[in-house]
Amino acid sequence: MEIAVIIVFVVGYIAIAMEHPIKINKTASALLTGVFCWTLHALSSQGEPGSVTAELSHHLSSVSEILFFLMGAMTIVELVDAYQGFRLITDRINTTNPKILLWLICFVTFFLSAILDNLTTSIVMVSLIRKLIPKKEMRMFFAGMIIIAANAGGAWTPIGDVTTTMLWIGGQISTVNIMKVLFVPSIVCLLVPLLYLSFTLKGELGERQNTAHMHTDDHGEKVKGSTTMLMLGIGALIFVPIFKTITHLPPYIGMLMGLGILWVVSELINPHADEAARKPFSAAGALSRIDSSSVLFFLGILLAVGALESMHILTHFAEILGSTFGDNRIIVTLIGLLSAVVDNVPLVAASMGMYSLEMYPMDHLIWEYLAYCAGTGGSILIIGSAAGVAVMGMEKIDFIWYLKKISLLAMLGYFAGAACYLAIEHIFMGY
Repeated sequence: MEIAVIIVFVVGYIAIAMEHPIKINKTASALLTGVFCWTLHALSSQGEPGSVTAELSHHLSSVSEILFFLMGAMTIVELVDAYQGFRLITDRINTTNPKILLWLICFVTFFLSAILDNLTTSIVMVSLIRKLIPKKEMRMFFAGMIIIAANAGGAWTPIGDVTTTMLWIGGQISTVNIMKVLFVPSIVCLLVPLLYLSFTLKGELGERQNTAHMHTDDHGEKVKGSTTMLMLGIGALIFVPIFKTITHLPPYIGMLMGLGILWVVSELINPHADEAARKPFSAAGALSRIDSSSVLFFLGILLAVGALESMHILTHFAEILGSTFGDNRIIVTLIGLLSAVVDNVPLVAASMGMYSLEMYPMDHLIWEYLAYCAGTGGSILIIGSAAGVAVMGMEKIDFIWYLKKISLLAMLGYFAGAACYLAIEHIFMGY
C-alpha cells in the first residue's frame, strides 16, 4: 500500500505543477491528493482504523495552526490595503533616476516583505511601479527584481514567507535566531543581482502618470483612517512573535488577537456610515477578499505530507538521500533549486517530515538553511514562487523572457547568499 500512496502523491504533485497546461486548479489536486493518501493509509491499517483517526487528528491540529495563522495574516493585510495604508509608504517614492529608483523599490520590497509577506508585497510594489514606470520593458526588469527582493525579504523573518512560517510554527526555528542568522545571506541574495543591474540597466522610465488620485477611494474622496490602520496592521504583525515569546501560546492566537483589534477599530472609524458604504472597509469585507483557495491548497498538501509521515515513507526517503549525497547541506541546496520548479510549500512540509526535531533540534543548521533555500530558490524561475506567479499575471511577463533576463541573476544571488550563510556558520558555529 505504501507504493500506492507514493504514486498518488507523485501524480498529485505533477497535477499541481502542471496546473496551467491541464487547466485544473492546484487546490483541487492538492485536496484530492490529501484525501486519497489518508484513505489508502486507513485501508492499509489492518483493522486499526482508530489509530489512523488519532494520527489524522494529531496532524490536523498542527495543520490548523498554520491555516488559522495564514487566514489571520491575510485578513489583516487585506484590511490595511482596503484603507490604502500601504500608499503612505509607496507615495513617498518619487525619484525619476532609474538606478536610484531600482534600489529604492528593491529595499522597500525587501523590508516590507519581511513584515507582511512576499506575495502581498509583490502585488503592492507592482501596483506602484505601474504608476512610476510607464515603459513596459523597463517595468519588467523592475518586476523581476521585485520578485527576487520579496522572496529574499520574506526568508529571514518568521512571518515573511509561508515556508518560514511553517518552520516557525513547527518549532524548527526561533524568532530572534532566524532573523539574526538569515538577514545577511538574504540581503546578499538581493545585492548580487541588484549590483549587476545597477551597471547594466539602460533606458528611461518614460513619462509618469499623474498620481494625484492616489490615496482616494473610487469617488475621489480621501480614505479616512489610512495611517491608523497601517500602524495597527504592522504593529499587530510584528507583535505576534513577541506574544509567542511572552505567553508560549501558538502564534495563531497572537495573530487572531491582532485581527480582533483591527476589526474593532475598523468598525469605529466610520460608525455612522450605512452598511453598503462600510462593507469594503470592514473586516468582513476583507475576509471575503482573501485567497481562500490558497488556504485550502495548504490544507490538502499538508494533509498529504502528514499521511506520508504517518506511514514512515518520508523517514525512509531521508535515509536514501542521506546515503546518496551524504551531506545535508547539499540536499537542502538541491531542495532550494527544486523549489524553482515545484511549489516550495510541499517541499518544506516533506522536509519537516523527513527530519525529526530529536535528531535536528530547534535552530539547527538544516532548518535555518532550509528556510533560506526554500524561500529564495523560487526566484530562479517566475513560476517558482507565489510572488513570481502573481507578478507574472499582473505584468503579463513571459516565462522565457524571465528565464533569459532574470533567472541567471536570481541564481547568482541564491548561490551567493547560500555561500554566505554556510561561511558564517562554518566560522562561528563550526559546522
